[in-house]
Amino acid sequence: MKTSVPLGLILLGAAGCSGGVPPATMATPIRPTLTPQTSRTPQRLQAVGPVNDQIVWASGTGGTYVRTTDGGATWVAAVVPGAESLEFRDVHGVDSITAYLLSAGPGDRSRIYKTTDAGRTWALQFTNADSAAFYDCLAFWDRDHGLAISDAVNGGFPVLVTADGGANWTPVPPAEVPPAQPGEGAFAASGTCVVTAGRRSAWFGTGASEGGTARVFRTDDRGRHWAVVETPIIHGTKSTGITSLAFRDALHGTALGGDIANNESQHDNVAFTSDGGRSWSLGGRPTLHGAVFGAAWVPRAARTIVAVGPGGSSYSTDGGVTWMALDSQSYWSVGFAGTGAGWMVGPGGRIVRVSFR
Repeated sequence: MKTSVPLGLILLGAAGCSGGVPPATMATPIRPTLTPQTSRTPQRLQAVGPVNDQIVWASGTGGTYVRTTDGGATWVAAVVPGAESLEFRDVHGVDSITAYLLSAGPGDRSRIYKTTDAGRTWALQFTNADSAAFYDCLAFWDRDHGLAISDAVNGGFPVLVTADGGANWTPVPPAEVPPAQPGEGAFAASGTCVVTAGRRSAWFGTGASEGGTARVFRTDDRGRHWAVVETPIIHGTKSTGITSLAFRDALHGTALGGDIANNESQHDNVAFTSDGGRSWSLGGRPTLHGAVFGAAWVPRAARTIVAVGPGGSSYSTDGGVTWMALDSQSYWSVGFAGTGAGWMVGPGGRIVRVSFR
């Protein structure tokens, strides 16, 4: 999504809270530990894709990506050849040598790259040929099956799917995706405007429609058919709506957003679902001011969620009902591995490891 605010804005899911979400099972609250790490790049990092507690990929401006294979003790930073002017606003790490990068932008600036040799070489898998399209994010169910989403074009959302590791990216027939509202789009930033869960489910969140609503599109068959529902997230202007989604399983998820043009705003910017995205209810507001740009569930920590943005970071241990301040630094994205290890990334190559004990 194009915007006058630094692109890459987003936010990510906070958690299912009251109203259909099971009671918390934690006996005592947990506290986070933050450990700054050295990324070896001055570029703004806008997306992060942990594979496990040792292998993590992140990406950002200037065609940059960074990778660690030792939990962040050391990071290697590099630039994809020929992509120096691009902004990699999404990354999906598969293993220590395999990853996908998505650059967001109008026309041919929207691209998908893949490496299978730890970044020594990159294959350009997709280049957008439609000047009106603007691809925002991608997500995968496994190493071969994935999808990518663009802002609306001519009243519909372009959706690409792959079943062969990106060797081919195939458009979903427009008739299978519900029509877009005027000006509607996704917000490109932390690469979490589209997320997957289980073997076949996926969701993408929208906004930016003047007079329109903030909506979540849902598929249960790997993108072949879609349904859509409205959410109570703040909406109605070009700068408001859902900027990110997070699902902890195929039923329980969170939509986050806000007003990306107002860094001091505090609005209804968290909603949760406990029925796979068929209905949404309001959650609590994170402590950070402005929109949430990224968020993620913390595995192995019951109903704990971390949300980040330019105004700082917050965490909730009750599924997003109440929030506590985590840090005042500026961040753009956060992600956790299945082991519970997490990383927050942001401007100036900022990387901070997060752990909950």
